[in-house]
Amino acid sequence: MAFLAIYCVAVVLLQLLLQVLLNLWNRNFFDCLERKDNHALWTQVQLFVPLAAASIVLAAASVWGRMTAQRSWRQVMTRHVIDRWLHKERFLRLENFAKGSENPEYRIAVDVRIATDAPIDLTLALFSSVLTAITFFSVLWTVGGSIDFVAFGQSIRIPGYLGLSVIAYSGAISALMVLFGHHLTSVIERLNQTEAEFRASADAISGESGHTEARKNDAETLNDLRLKLQAVLLFWREFCWQLIRITLVSHSNTLLAPVVAWFLCAPKYLNGTMTLGELTQAAAAFISVQGAFNWLVDNYQRLADWRSSAQRVATLLIALDELEAKELPASPPPHER
Repeated sequence: MAFLAIYCVAVVLLQLLLQVLLNLWNRNFFDCLERKDNHALWTQVQLFVPLAAASIVLAAASVWGRMTAQRSWRQVMTRHVIDRWLHKERFLRLENFAKGSENPEYRIAVDVRIATDAPIDLTLALFSSVLTAITFFSVLWTVGGSIDFVAFGQSIRIPGYLGLSVIAYSGAISALMVLFGHHLTSVIERLNQTEAEFRASADAISGESGHTEARKNDAETLNDLRLKLQAVLLFWREFCWQLIRITLVSHSNTLLAPVVAWFLCAPKYLNGTMTLGELTQAAAAFISVQGAFNWLVDNYQRLADWRSSAQRVATLLIALDELEAKELPASPPPHER
């Protein structure tokens, strides 16, 4: 796992370096267009080929590293939970033993996967976002510089206005995401529980198929399944509405961020204090920093999924702890020691 952690960090650093090189290439390319320099433009086209190839290779390398680490962690975690679940046939006594012990098979098969997959993706994304924000914020500060404007007869200068603007914009978008999606985690947790109960009911019917005397009558069985399905669909509808709410924010951000970047850079380009290449470089840097700052916006649903599954795995482990404590022999009274 240590090797995989170092590998994933190295890939993130190389991807960041490549982003910086592509950002500089973007500036140089559009400066060549503005100057109508055919020779320099052809040179930039040739430079793009190895940069694009490196980007593709690093993207594939990142997928391999992340998924290998996820597989290894899931293997360790799943074996740990299964060993505790099967030890001394606890699975026979665990069902309905305590809150959080319902449908342990689903928790082991599904929730453990999500609880181990998501942290690796989220941590690497957060690490990349922090480095990206630091790197491209400096680009915004230096390339964007300050802006002067007149308000109420007074000349006002705002230093590093692009940097300040991206902070304000990203903060507003993140606040809206939290406001619109603050119920998402609890809805996902309840949806997962109803899905598990529905699956368990169907499995139970299949298990009873060979024991006629143990089976419920058909009407009762059908009614039970319908009730479980109704609960699933009820929370699925609530989940749908939660996704609609956060999609309103995330999709609006996708559309607005590039427009805001170009709008903020346009005045300096129009008054001749910024070249076309600098404008495109600053706009691209604005989008990169904004995307980094909006890590919460981009990963809000994944965070909610992870919190829900981690909570379900944790409650299962707590239930196993309680059952294990009951298995321990009681301490003898003080006078018998």
